[in-house]
Amino acid sequence: MTTLLEFREKAKIFMGKYDIYIIPLLKFSLAIITFLAINGNIGFMERAKSPAISMILALMCSFLPINAIAVFGAFLIMAHAYALSLEVFAIAFVVIILMFLLFFRTASQYGYILVLTPLAFAVKMPYLVPLSMGLVGNPLAAVPVGCGTVIFYLMQYMKLNTTILSGTGKESEAMKQKITYLIDNVVRNREMLLMVIAFAVTIIVVYVIRRMSIDYAWSIAVGVGAVINVIVLLTGSMVLNVSLKIAPVLLGTLVSMALVMALQITVFTLDYSRTEYVQFEDDEYYYYVKAVPKVTIAVPEKRVKRISSQRKPASVRKKSSTGKKPAANPQHKNS
Repeated sequence: MTTLLEFREKAKIFMGKYDIYIIPLLKFSLAIITFLAINGNIGFMERAKSPAISMILALMCSFLPINAIAVFGAFLIMAHAYALSLEVFAIAFVVIILMFLLFFRTASQYGYILVLTPLAFAVKMPYLVPLSMGLVGNPLAAVPVGCGTVIFYLMQYMKLNTTILSGTGKESEAMKQKITYLIDNVVRNREMLLMVIAFAVTIIVVYVIRRMSIDYAWSIAVGVGAVINVIVLLTGSMVLNVSLKIAPVLLGTLVSMALVMALQITVFTLDYSRTEYVQFEDDEYYYYVKAVPKVTIAVPEKRVKRISSQRKPASVRKKSSTGKKPAANPQHKNS
């Protein structure tokens, strides 16, 4: 724990000194990872798939607000959807526009969550997002988390059903079949709906518990949120008849809980052994205040001790080399 706290303080000092360089670098890194992940999964348009395009867009995002990554990512997805088929492009366009209207209207400050949620699904750690956002965010974070979940399932469906979506045949029958597949597997995807509901419930539960005036509220919130996430997913899989693998859900939730606990220690740590209760009043109210001090640690300063070697006088060096006292100066003696 002490190591984590020292790392937190050093990170604050480092960010305070070099934030003008670190923030654009972080934006660029997140943007290039996002664009390369999109092109790697649904790279149907060769021009948009070019690494040079991703590099240029990432460089632009490093100097723009964080929401620019989500906007450019949406343009890439729609470009690849257009290259796949016109029907896929139409459905993707409608879904993305509706989500952006909801997102920018309610929770535009959480643009990075909209980008990180599909990436979390890609690395098999989706449960990390709702647990962490319940701690550091508010219930509005459920909007970008839900939108990011929809984006992931849309790309996943395009990737796994390329043959059906790009198949040829009679024009009217092929168009009708594609639209039916898209509506059933994108708009009416029960697994996607279950994930959105479970993540929203988890965020709200973690947020409510961590704001309670109880000892170790943040740690309790993480544990209860992890349990609620598993219960909602397993119960919903039975109600909605969704084939959900239990082992990955349990393992992913446990790993996510451990990572969020480390995040909680580094971001928000209280010393409940020094809790104080204060009472005071004004003209209209009487106040009961519970004050819990934060755990802080001083970063040890490195002190460099310089040892300077002074040059010995010539008489001393001569004495040390011969072992005899130097002869007296005859001029000084005559005088």
